[in-house]
Amino acid sequence: MVCSLRNDAIPGEQRFGWMREMFPGARVVHHFDDIPQAPEDHPEFWRLWREAIRKFSPSGPDLVFASEPYGERLASELGARFAPVDISRSLVPVSATEIRQNPLAHWRFIPPCVRPAFVKRVCVFGPESTGKTTLARDLARHYETVWVSEWARTFLDLKGGRCDAGDILLIARGQAAAEEALARQANRVLFCDTDALTTTIWSHELFGDCPQEVSAAAESRRYDLYLLLDVDVPWVSDGQRFLKDKRKSFFDRCRIALESRGRPYVLIRGTWEERLRCAIAAVDRLLAAPAQSQA
Repeated sequence: MVCSLRNDAIPGEQRFGWMREMFPGARVVHHFDDIPQAPEDHPEFWRLWREAIRKFSPSGPDLVFASEPYGERLASELGARFAPVDISRSLVPVSATEIRQNPLAHWRFIPPCVRPAFVKRVCVFGPESTGKTTLARDLARHYETVWVSEWARTFLDLKGGRCDAGDILLIARGQAAAEEALARQANRVLFCDTDALTTTIWSHELFGDCPQEVSAAAESRRYDLYLLLDVDVPWVSDGQRFLKDKRKSFFDRCRIALESRGRPYVLIRGTWEERLRCAIAAVDRLLAAPAQSQA
């Protein structure tokens, strides 16, 4: 029984989905009526919870498993037996409250299907031939995590490097799907080599327009940090690069796109070694920042 409130930081439907995935053999139900969360909140607290549980389990449960002392009272209210589980927190030395307060510090206790909600996402952003792929790969190695490669590159390789207007929507969807799949494998931070916002800039540059779905994704998909790469490195042709003489103007468009939306970014420039050092310093600050509670 997943219980949620209207103002929960994480939507109840999302938590409901997590529980169904983690316990496919169980009947998982969702209770979304606002009721008191602690006995001191309402004189009828136990009656209200008893009635809420009875809506889904009129004759049960037989056992109440809990790692909190309230489990004994709840079992009594339901006419069930209390089965205490690791009350001393010696087997699993953390509480759900502690995880919500600092998810990154307790990463190993977070189930894979839940991790995408807490992982820090860093987008490597900017014009072509500025070392985005190399930086994303090197950062992933440094932080012992995974990175999302540019989905369009493999796709366009099959077309000899040619990009058509009809490809834009598929590229945006493919990139998002790859990111969500790898977010489950990430170790606290996920590095993304491009995003939907980059795709909109390319779409306008190449075709003068952009599909509405892609534009909407660019506005809704957020990243904790953007690493904006400058054009102060040599151009390298690789068969899929188009704008050798427009890198500076493309960079300006990238910066404007971030600033106009209030997206947090750090400018990355200099030698390859300087770029990596600057990026690591920025990501370290991100990971050290106080966590926002999900309680």
